[in-house]
Amino acid sequence: MLVLASASPRRQELISVITKDFIVCPANTDESYDENVPVSSVPELLAVRKAAVVSKDYPDDTVLGFDTSVIVDGKILGKPTDFEDAKRMLNLLSGKTHQVITGCAIFKKGKTLSFSQTTDVTFYPLSEKEIEDYVATLEPMDKAGGYGIQGYGSLLVKEINGDFFNVVGLPVGKLNKMLKRI
Repeated sequence: MLVLASASPRRQELISVITKDFIVCPANTDESYDENVPVSSVPELLAVRKAAVVSKDYPDDTVLGFDTSVIVDGKILGKPTDFEDAKRMLNLLSGKTHQVITGCAIFKKGKTLSFSQTTDVTFYPLSEKEIEDYVATLEPMDKAGGYGIQGYGSLLVKEINGDFFNVVGLPVGKLNKMLKRI
């Protein structure tokens, strides 16, 4: 059995491209990290932590943990805490290229395989009105970096370099290859 250690409906939709045979068991873990850890390593570290916690309840199954971070100017942007925080994040991303890194961890009967995938995303320069209109859709409120590329947020994106589905939160192609390896 495949166990998805994530409550994300987007990840559930994407994992169903690989298999329909999975269950969802969100990981309840601490997402803090040591400030000395390079920001590019944080998503994989958190993905491993999430898979490890859930694998304790499912030791005979394959457990998948994920964490997606938006990184701009060397800083991780998590999910916005409120509308003002979403606006702040979108202002930081406006007219710039940032990285979206999804960390993935696979735990299967004592074996662990983890990796991360990076995609560069460039935003158009955004006006205050464009930012306010986007935040008013409520779409940014539950997404790392305050935007969802698969929805209204696609209107903010000038270009991407890398895996589109990684930006959504699950690098489907690479995960499929890694599942076959383990």
